[in-house]
Amino acid sequence: MFSLLPAVDELTGPEQETLRCVVSHMIPPSEELGLPGATDPAIFADILRSIGRDLPALRRSLQTVNEMAGGPLNTLPSSEQSAVLGTLRSSHADLAGILETVTVRCYYRDDRVMTSLGMEARPPFPLGFEVPQGDWSLLEPVRLRGKIYRDVD
Repeated sequence: MFSLLPAVDELTGPEQETLRCVVSHMIPPSEELGLPGATDPAIFADILRSIGRDLPALRRSLQTVNEMAGGPLNTLPSSEQSAVLGTLRSSHADLAGILETVTVRCYYRDDRVMTSLGMEARPPFPLGFEVPQGDWSLLEPVRLRGKIYRDVD
């Protein structure tokens, strides 16, 4: 049977609109650099697909944003939206962190963004990336600390 209700593991339409509003403030498009914003259709669709295990925390974050806004965030003028999001960041850093994490992990894997950063637009594996050799002696305190785990039978 076909249902108009979203699946339990998806954001509702109003939640998506709040998220779209939040990410538009986080990463707006840059005409100067020719970069899309986080509300770009491909990037935003990736955000929605990639929420995964962060869904409960993301829902709490979006609910808190709307409560702080006194209703749907996207109905406020842009300057008031910014003020609400600034307050969220300073008073609920954990909830703001969820919104940031969900957004940036998708934004920075977009081919256009990767290319603008001078990186190949490809996944890190199977080719990997060159990592310059560092000073291995920096790990000595970790080695001296000894075993911090318990062996399992």
